[in-house]
Amino acid sequence: MAAYMRLRQICLVAPQLGPVISDIAEIMGLAVCYRDGNVAKYGLENALLPVDTILLEVVAPFRDGTAAGRFIEKTGGRGGYMAIFCCNDPDERGRNANALGVRTASVIDHPPYHGVQLHPRDCRAAFIEFNHTKGSDDILGRYPPAGPDWQKFIRKETTQALTGVEMQSPDPEGLAEHWGRIIGLAPGNTGDGAAELKLPNASFRFVKGPNEIMSALEFRVTDAAHVLHVAREKGHAVAGSEFLLGGVTFRLAS
Repeated sequence: MAAYMRLRQICLVAPQLGPVISDIAEIMGLAVCYRDGNVAKYGLENALLPVDTILLEVVAPFRDGTAAGRFIEKTGGRGGYMAIFCCNDPDERGRNANALGVRTASVIDHPPYHGVQLHPRDCRAAFIEFNHTKGSDDILGRYPPAGPDWQKFIRKETTQALTGVEMQSPDPEGLAEHWGRIIGLAPGNTGDGAAELKLPNASFRFVKGPNEIMSALEFRVTDAAHVLHVAREKGHAVAGSEFLLGGVTFRLAS
């Protein structure tokens, strides 16, 4: 099997699930494909919305003492929670990360799905997860965390793609190199000189900032002015082509 690595999912964390999910769905023209009962054992509830073939998930704690709740307290609710990559060899990638001093936080084995989550403190900025679904190497193939028929919920009238993730750090080049070693990609540079990791379906851009966080998601939309109008109507402060939602900046390009 040929080796591959793609961005499969971005997970955000919110104090309450309902308002964030309904705002994302209405503003971005997306539909919820699944709510996963399996996350209840972690004290969480969730919902997933497909953005073309990348899943956008929001989790919210419903009891005290959860990792997601601690993340909200530590960051003041700012920053994305998890970057999830699908690949052919999650265990091997986990071992490679361990060899770099990045601990495994948990292994999730729900055949045909198998995932390796790495410790956020060692990853820096956010959790990294590698996963593989047996017999599903097609980007539109089955993906159990998103439910049995997630593909039917893809809506592209408003939002066409999640194209990029912005990572912020006092040392953006160092964070890019660290994530590059974990993911197995050599950092390049964007046109404006920022460090970048390019995957086949999205790119991670590393910029200077006061804290290490996943700071923004970048989307290609059909009509940015319309999306920004809906965001304003929902009470979000719009600056240029972006607004804050679910702890991250939603940045739009037409």
